[in-house]
Amino acid sequence: MAIKIAPSILSADFMRLGEEVTAIDQGGADYIHVDVMDGHFVPNLTIGLPIVAALRKTTTKPLDVHLMIERPGEYVERYAKAGADIISVHVEACVHLHRVLNKIRQLGKKACAALNPATPLSSIENVLDHLDMVLVMSVNPGFGGQSYIPQTKAKLEKLRTMIGTRSIDVQVDGGVKVENIGEIAAAGANVFVSGSGVFGGNDYAAQIKALRTNASQAL
Repeated sequence: MAIKIAPSILSADFMRLGEEVTAIDQGGADYIHVDVMDGHFVPNLTIGLPIVAALRKTTTKPLDVHLMIERPGEYVERYAKAGADIISVHVEACVHLHRVLNKIRQLGKKACAALNPATPLSSIENVLDHLDMVLVMSVNPGFGGQSYIPQTKAKLEKLRTMIGTRSIDVQVDGGVKVENIGEIAAAGANVFVSGSGVFGGNDYAAQIKALRTNASQAL
């Protein structure tokens, strides 16, 4: 699977958000990762539909929208219309996960199931054939800048075995840095969300290049 770098705009300067997105777009980002939080599913409140719609006008890169919200099935159509290309929903928030994933695909978007660190892989075993990507959280969601949870490695290795020959991307979100992206890639991930790992430096293009290089060398 191809390596993809998805800078998380949660760590961007929101006073200059349009410029920040343009900078990572031109700097080589594959996806623009957008964290949507509702203050209920996670203890934080971030951006919503109007920002996603505005971002759609700023970049042609795929918008990778991570819904950390309650009742995501009620909102996927609105986020699809706003411009999301990939929509991630948390299995912990979906009573009818199969239905929500199929709805995302029927809207012409890529469907992704996201799992919190304590959520077992068995929760997605029966919907693998309805997925384009699995998002493994390597921190507890809600805040940027947290440290990577080392136990994620074993989870990624097991997930890759579960996926088998299916064409499903494996995304990791949380504490991904230049220093550890290699071991994360070696464990089975190919899509990497990095917030402070990109926006924490002055040269976004250099940060993205270093992340991609270190991930690629580990394969």
